[in-house]
Amino acid sequence: MITSIMQRTIRKSLIVSQAPKCQSSLLKFFSTSKNKEEGLRLVEEVPTEGEWAGCSRRFMAPLQISARGGDILTDPLFNKGLSFKYGERDRLRFRGLLPAPIFNMQLQLEHFLETLRAEESNIRKYLLLEDLHDRNETLYHRVLMDNIEEMAPLIYTPTVGQACKEFAARFRRPRGMYFCEADRGHMAAMVHNWPHRDVHVIVVTDGSRILGLGDLGANGMGIPIGKLALYCAAGGIAPHRVLPVVLDVGTDNQEMLEDKFYIGVRKPRLQGNEYFQLVDEFMQAVRYRWPNVLVQFEDFSSDKAQTLLNAYRHEHLTFNDDIQGTGATTLAGVLGAMRAKGDPVEALSEQRILIAGAGSAGIGVGQVLKQAMMEQGKTEEEALNTFFVVDQDGLLGTERLNELSPEQQVFARKTDGGLSLEEVVKKYKPTMLLGMTAVGGLFKENLIREMAANCNRPIIFPLSNPTTKAECTAEQAFEWTEGRCIFASGSPFDPVEMKDGRTFYPTQCNNMFVFPGVGLGVTVAGCKTVTDRMLYVAAEALANFVSPEELKEGKVFPHVSAIREVSHRVAVAVVREAIRDGQASKLTKTATDNLEEYVSKKMYYPEYVPLVEKREITI
Repeated sequence: MITSIMQRTIRKSLIVSQAPKCQSSLLKFFSTSKNKEEGLRLVEEVPTEGEWAGCSRRFMAPLQISARGGDILTDPLFNKGLSFKYGERDRLRFRGLLPAPIFNMQLQLEHFLETLRAEESNIRKYLLLEDLHDRNETLYHRVLMDNIEEMAPLIYTPTVGQACKEFAARFRRPRGMYFCEADRGHMAAMVHNWPHRDVHVIVVTDGSRILGLGDLGANGMGIPIGKLALYCAAGGIAPHRVLPVVLDVGTDNQEMLEDKFYIGVRKPRLQGNEYFQLVDEFMQAVRYRWPNVLVQFEDFSSDKAQTLLNAYRHEHLTFNDDIQGTGATTLAGVLGAMRAKGDPVEALSEQRILIAGAGSAGIGVGQVLKQAMMEQGKTEEEALNTFFVVDQDGLLGTERLNELSPEQQVFARKTDGGLSLEEVVKKYKPTMLLGMTAVGGLFKENLIREMAANCNRPIIFPLSNPTTKAECTAEQAFEWTEGRCIFASGSPFDPVEMKDGRTFYPTQCNNMFVFPGVGLGVTVAGCKTVTDRMLYVAAEALANFVSPEELKEGKVFPHVSAIREVSHRVAVAVVREAIRDGQASKLTKTATDNLEEYVSKKMYYPEYVPLVEKREITI
C-alpha cells in the first residue's frame, strides 16, 4: 500500500502503542490549544472485537485510486485481501466479491508465516513470497520488514540464485520491463507503458554475471526484483516508485539458447557498439521520463560494468552495486574489523591487503579502500602500496599491462607479478584477505594457517555468493586460525562453536546494509550524481552503527534486524554530504534543520491506508 511514515504519524505528538493479536491498547493524542498548559487530550481504545479488532481508527490520509470494483482486488498495490472493512467494500464497489470475515493485518501476517514456515524447501518459500508479492504488496513488504533476518536469504542470496536459474520454468506473471534489440528506436515511447509516473529507483541488469552463476540472460530478472524488494522493506522506498529492468541483449549460455521455453532472446549476446548503443538509448529514455531517477546497475559482466559506470556516473544519478556497493560495504566491515582489533581506523593504510579476484567486485573494493586511505590523508602512491591483487594468472604486475583494464592497471605492482596466492601470503604477510572470485573453497587450510602465523588477528572476508561459491566457510576460518580471525562473508553462516567452548557469530558483509540507504539518501536529497565521498560517508555511518558489545563478539556488521535503522543512518549521512556538496536540490531549510526526522518521514512504511475512488466532481 502506498503510504509513508509521515502518514502513520499525526503531527501533533502522536504516541501509539498497539499490541499484537488484537489485544487492547491505548492511543494517546495531545494537541495544543490557546492555553498550552491545558492541551486537548484524547484517549482512544483500540477495539478488541468486530471488524475494527486490533486496528486503530486514527486519522490517515486516504489514497485516491483510479481502479474500481473487482479490479482493485487484482492490483497488488491496492489489494488488502480480507482486511477490507465493510465500508470500503461498499465504497469501492466490490462487496460480495470477498468472503465475509475481516482479518486485520496481524492475523494475515500470522496466517502467511504459518504457511511459509510449514515449507522445508527454500525455493518453495521463495515462490510463496513471490505469490504474495503478486497479490498484496503491502502485506509482502510488511512480512519482509518484520522478519528481515528470516526473509532476506529467501528473497535474495542465496535462494535467488536458484530462483534465477529456474526463472523461465516458473514464470507466471510479468513484473518490471524488458528492453531488447528489436526495441531500438522505440524506448522513449516504451517507458510510457510503465503505469507509474513517479519512479525513484531502477535496478537494471543484462543478466551476464548473475551472482557467481554466470550468464543467465533474461532469467536474471530475479535479481532486480529481489534488490528492489530490499529497497522497499529495508530502505523505505515505496513500491510504486521502483522499477526492475532487464536489458535482454541475448545470451551466450548454450543451454538457454537451446531451451525452447527460455523467455529471453535466443541469440548470442550483442557486443561492441551495438551493445553500448542499446544501453545508451535505455539510459536516455528513462532519464527523459523520470529526470531524477536513480539507475542502479546490477550483475553486469566485468568487461562491461566499469565501462558503463565511467560513462554515466558523472552525468546521471547512477550507481553500480557490484563495484561501489560492495566496495562501500567491505570498507565498513574493514573499519569495524580494525575497531575490533583495537586499531584506530586511520591505520587503514598500515594494513597489507590481499584481494583474491580482479573482476569488477575485487577492483571496486580496491578502489573504495584506496579512496578511503586518501580521505585519511595518504597519497595515491602510499595507498596503492598496501594492495596485492591476484587473479587466475597470479599477482597483477606491470608486465601484463597490455592485458589489463585501465582500472586493473592501477593496482599492478612493479615487482613479483604472477605470484600465486600462497606465494603472496608467504612473502608479504598480509593482514587482510578478501575473496571475490566465485571459486568455492579457494582459501585452503595451508593458506589460512600461513596467514594466521604472521598476523595475530587476520581479517578474512570470503565475499563470494551464493554460499557454494564462498572461498571458505566460517567454521574453516575460525578453526584454522584458532579463533583469532575477524570474519565476515558474502553469504550467511551459522554461529561457530569451538572445541574449547567459545562461540563465534559470523556476520554477513551484505550490500543490503548500504545500497538501500544510499538510494534513499540521494533520492530524498534530489542529487544529480552519486559521488565517491557519499559512498565513504555511507561506509562510515554503517561502521559506526556497530556497537562495542557486537565488536567484542567478533561482529563487524550490525544485526540484520536493525536494517531499517541502518538504512536511515546511512541515508542521513548521504544527505548531509549532498548538502555539503551542493547537490541537495529538494531540501528546504526546515528539512535540513530536522534532517533525521525529515528522512524518517520520507520512508515508506507498509500498512493499510483508506482507499477512495478518484472521481471528477462537476457542479
